[in-house]
Amino acid sequence: MAGDGLWSFVVIGGPIILVAALLFAILRNRRSRHEEARTEEATRALYKEQSAEDRARTP
Repeated sequence: MAGDGLWSFVVIGGPIILVAALLFAILRNRRSRHEEARTEEATRALYKEQSAEDRARTP
């Protein structure tokens, strides 16, 4: 039957395409250590700034 070939493709090809798409997404979204360190430092700086502002407002 013609539908058997399509069903075989869906059963075998579907998971392969899904894994390939997941690997592509994971590899594209990786950050380098430099970018990660820069992000962490910027976050610390924001927290320090916010903390200083909060202390200045507290009577």
